Amino acid sequence: MRVVVQRVRRARIQIDGTEIASIGKGILALVGISRYDSRQDLEWMARKIVELRIFDDAEGKLNLSVRDVGGEVLLVSQFTLYGDCRKGRRPSYSEAAPPQEAGRLYEEFLGLVRELMPSAQSGRFQAMMDVELVNAGPVTLILDSSAGAG
Repeated sequence: MRVVVQRVRRARIQIDGTEIASIGKGILALVGISRYDSRQDLEWMARKIVELRIFDDAEGKLNLSVRDVGGEVLLVSQFTLYGDCRKGRRPSYSEAAPPQEAGRLYEEFLGLVRELMPSAQSGRFQAMMDVELVNAGPVTLILDSSAGAG
């Protein structure tokens, strides 16, 4: 599982000009699911996103989590995070989970995040979405469950 975490002042998702989700201060997480991901990967990543200390404390140090600051979480399914561009000019997505499996795992992941952050919002799986954000910092991190879930 691969997730790009962005600390945001605000973010929103529109589909066909209609807003379907929005948050204020918090985390926008672009979520890629690989064909090898398990429940353990989902659980590890959900905790990691919610507990990641990327918000300033009173001394200006990145020492607080999204939950500590009363922030919000917005998840966006992003299979292109598993695009392999090493050969040729067209990315290969062979490492991404097939759509049906990815959809099931994404919904399971959303449920796990909502257990930790009940107000977490989401885009729509497999939809063409317009994602707008104001990146705070900017602070952007790439998380990979294969590097930490074991």
